[in-house]
Amino acid sequence: MPYEQSIASIDSESVLAECGPMRLVIRAWNKKQPQIMLARRAAEESFSYLERIARCRMILSRPIPEITDLPKDELALGMIASTRAIGDEDLTPMAAVAGTIADAVANWLFEREATRVIVDNGGDIAVRLAEGETVTVGVRPQVTSPSVSQVIHLDSGRSTWGVTTSGMGGRSFTRGIASAVTVLAADASTADAAATAVANACFVEDKGIIQLPAENMDPNSDLAGINVTTEVAPLSAESIRIAVGNARHKAENLFQKGLIIGAFIAFGSAYTITDGLKSYIRQTIGKY
Repeated sequence: MPYEQSIASIDSESVLAECGPMRLVIRAWNKKQPQIMLARRAAEESFSYLERIARCRMILSRPIPEITDLPKDELALGMIASTRAIGDEDLTPMAAVAGTIADAVANWLFEREATRVIVDNGGDIAVRLAEGETVTVGVRPQVTSPSVSQVIHLDSGRSTWGVTTSGMGGRSFTRGIASAVTVLAADASTADAAATAVANACFVEDKGIIQLPAENMDPNSDLAGINVTTEVAPLSAESIRIAVGNARHKAENLFQKGLIIGAFIAFGSAYTITDGLKSYIRQTIGKY
């Protein structure tokens, strides 16, 4: 798979790795000391992860029920496992690709004695924390806007975390209308697949919601045969309530299965926070 790569410090504590559609911002510390050289090595390692997934792309682009010939690559198997656990038969393992790569890079750093790690793969974030370390992650109610309305505070009560976001305007198509769904889970791979599923569930039958087959938007889409949302006209308060409620129900179901910790679900200024997330989220400015 031909690609261009670049590794460049973007501030005194970060390294940027870019390869085609992948854009990782990598931060690592040992205690309070930034580990720039270690982060650069992790950035170089990340390109091999993308190449490995590219070699399995034919299998990973199939809906879960159609995957019978499992690949031998551990990253690909992780994507399949994360997506299969969510249980939506029309999801493909590509729903977990960004989170899986973020996890792999974060694990690589953590195994090399970094005590605090943040790997942000275009909004899908893997966090690793040694004892006593903390991280704060911003929550955006619109995936297309950098504005942060809330923050999620994470500590070393567990060493691994995943915080991922999906919604209209993101890098992948969605069947729903959510402007943003942010999911907190034990790892970014699971959180990524879950955020996709919850964002898809944020839907209601309404003539103001325009959908088209995914292949009409992108002939190479892994969602061929599935309608995806392309446009949303102004909706009634009742339609918004139903759509957001459907997404919350999906998130609560995933919580009950032990797959996620909680979710923030937004459609414009309307949003809801599931009970499992409430003890982690801060600076709430309102409630749907």
